[in-house]
Amino acid sequence: MMELPPTRAGHVGRALSASAILLFLAMPIVIILVTSFGADGIGEFPPKQYSTHWYEQMAAPGGNWATSIALSSLVATLTTVFSLVLGVTAATALARGRLPLHAAVYGLVLAPMLIPQVVIALGLFLFFEPVGMLGSPLAIALGHTVLAAPIAVLIMISTLRAIDERLEDAAASMGAGRLTIARRITFPLATPGLIAAAVFSFITSFDEFFIAQFMSTPDTRTLPVLVFNALQFDVDPTVTAVSAVLIALAVLALALVAAVRKLGGNRNGQGVLPVEPLA
Repeated sequence: MMELPPTRAGHVGRALSASAILLFLAMPIVIILVTSFGADGIGEFPPKQYSTHWYEQMAAPGGNWATSIALSSLVATLTTVFSLVLGVTAATALARGRLPLHAAVYGLVLAPMLIPQVVIALGLFLFFEPVGMLGSPLAIALGHTVLAAPIAVLIMISTLRAIDERLEDAAASMGAGRLTIARRITFPLATPGLIAAAVFSFITSFDEFFIAQFMSTPDTRTLPVLVFNALQFDVDPTVTAVSAVLIALAVLALALVAAVRKLGGNRNGQGVLPVEPLA
């Protein structure tokens, strides 16, 4: 069947449809960003007056918001470290190893992505509560690792499978050991994937609510838990400033991942390997 050439009206219709969809998807973000600069105390949109008061209140030293941001940053950093260690180890075994019951192991690693988070949170609460670790940043980070590690595994599996194994075989044929190959060949080539895994692990932990809610105490509340508490019985306009910061953090994280992947692709595409000479 002959395909008819696209008409000018068709181009205009598609452009208008795409613009309407993008506007609808971006509208909540735009409303939050604009409202966060409002001077009133009821979160009115559009604001009648503009101010940075809510950002100043959010960043006030010693305040609840600054304390929660610091705690969430600490927990997210620990989660990122744990997720990278588990992600690199599991991805290497799944992508390069010959494990028995490979499909079953792969499904087990990814199972936390399919189980409702509230179920995982309840299980973690029942595990950590008897040992008195509720409210511990380490316990919350371990809980977040259950959710972030599968994401790191997926990213690292894709990254390792994209690396030409002949480079590693060539290094091995010249006498390089496994650690030398990993340090000078595999990990440098996998740097974009490592950075992407770290960024997504950090964001997953920083934004997670259910596990933090079950594991928190009145003295240790992560940022999502404090946001929930602030909106439970009243509307605190500071939440709009916090939400704007979270949006900016997500955008910066995605931009960083895109830039690193593009840089890594350009370097490899030009035939320049980011590795040291083996000799």
